[in-house]
Amino acid sequence: MWGLGAAFYLIGFYQRVAPAVITRELMSEFSLGAAALGNLAAFYYYSYVAIQIPAGLLADRWGPRRVLTAGAAIAAAGTLLFALAPGYAAAGLGRLLIGGSVGVAFVSMLKLAGHWFAPTRFAMIAGLALACGVLGAVSAGVPLRLLVDAFGWRNVMCFAAAVTGLLASAIWVAVRDDPAERGYASYAPTAPARHAPILQSIRQTLGTRNVWLVFLISGAVSGPALTFGGLWGVPFLSTHYGISTSQASMITSLLLVCWAVTGPFVGALSDRLRRRKPLYAIGAVLATAGWCFALLVPDVPLPLLVVLLGLIGCASSAVMVGFAIAKESAPAALAGTAGGIANMGNMLGGMIMQPAVGWILDQRWTGTLANGVRVYDFGAYRAGFTLMLVWLASALVLLVFVRETHCRQTQ
Repeated sequence: MWGLGAAFYLIGFYQRVAPAVITRELMSEFSLGAAALGNLAAFYYYSYVAIQIPAGLLADRWGPRRVLTAGAAIAAAGTLLFALAPGYAAAGLGRLLIGGSVGVAFVSMLKLAGHWFAPTRFAMIAGLALACGVLGAVSAGVPLRLLVDAFGWRNVMCFAAAVTGLLASAIWVAVRDDPAERGYASYAPTAPARHAPILQSIRQTLGTRNVWLVFLISGAVSGPALTFGGLWGVPFLSTHYGISTSQASMITSLLLVCWAVTGPFVGALSDRLRRRKPLYAIGAVLATAGWCFALLVPDVPLPLLVVLLGLIGCASSAVMVGFAIAKESAPAALAGTAGGIANMGNMLGGMIMQPAVGWILDQRWTGTLANGVRVYDFGAYRAGFTLMLVWLASALVLLVFVRETHCRQTQ
């Protein structure tokens, strides 16, 4: 039940990171600068972020099975459009469809977890969800690069569209919203006889202080990892450390792998200690310190940078605890809506920062070209990455006001 939703989330993460590996092809084929490329990648985030609250409401009302099936079918269509796009506009529309459709996966997975798993395992399940997603990001690293070199990026994306379409069929056949549909007892709290009006549900969820605090903090903690690992890390590393695109992809994949591997352990530790806020805060502080050193200090020895990025990935995994805080703070019947709002904030970092960093890079561009593609110096990257660090520093202040839930449903 949960695994097919996780497979769809894996595909969503693959689509999120794929532009980082094919930046050269996209910039050359569509004649793009850094700002335009950042916007093309961010079309995914625009629709992904916009769908989060509707996805939560739909998961609460229609159930994860219907939402996941429709999302996977639309994602297949969007991927095919992106693969066959004759120009920038069609490619952007394809990315927009992909982001909006895969955006239902994580919220639906959390909704399924609330029905099929004990509440004391919720944070661990959220961490496992991240692990599945990052596995998709890793597949969009070196493996995607090798496939693109062998078959071309358009053919690879056509194959991804076919796989996503098959997954939509599998979800419809196999997934059920609640254990009661299979004759088992459910872990979900008793639902009200009828749902409140949509706007009232949103107001009620946002009226919970922890929910909107998690919304703001999660974007700051995950934003640098999504921006660096999802787009700008590969050109930064290949330009300033003199390594190949494949090697740079391996390093950014390491960041994401460490994020994924650590997530379930952080979630399980939080469940065991029955504390949320301390682990959330420790992860945010360590991630901020690590990013400051990695992105602002020039000529960091490459082995040290690799280790540092791995540690940053481990620290950033604490963002998954935020989903448990949001779920436990909101009314029990609005778990999907709370998860959607939290994940909306989670993706806000990448949506804002990918094009913003690209815009600053273009402003600082000195005119250097390599094979028709713009090359940016370290000062330009440092100026762009500073935006992420300012948001992270602000999040540390907001963390002070988060209330501990002690792993209990407070409403």
